Amino acid sequence: MGMTRRALAGALGLLLPIAARAEEAVVNIDNFVFSPAEITIKAGSKLTWTNRDDIPHAVASAASPPVFRSKALDTDDSYAFVFDRPGRFPYFCSLHPHMQGVVVVV
Repeated sequence: MGMTRRALAGALGLLLPIAARAEEAVVNIDNFVFSPAEITIKAGSKLTWTNRDDIPHAVASAASPPVFRSKALDTDDSYAFVFDRPGRFPYFCSLHPHMQGVVVVV
């Protein structure tokens, strides 16, 4: 028995792509290191830094003026930022400037 047009349209509708959700990525802060130190993400993605260290850290863009900047993050605190345009975004811990990382947005 053949499918009606309505049934066929419904079946085809299930095969159509659903709008893609923004991607999410994570950088952990542990033992005075951003891990990974360099991360590549797609434009429109959200990046979340999570402090796994036992002392506070803060994430700050190295650009002037800063593109992003977190408050001090205690253990297990997180900070998220959505990167909406391609580019290379160096950053550091404003409490411990020797800690550095880079976000590459494609």
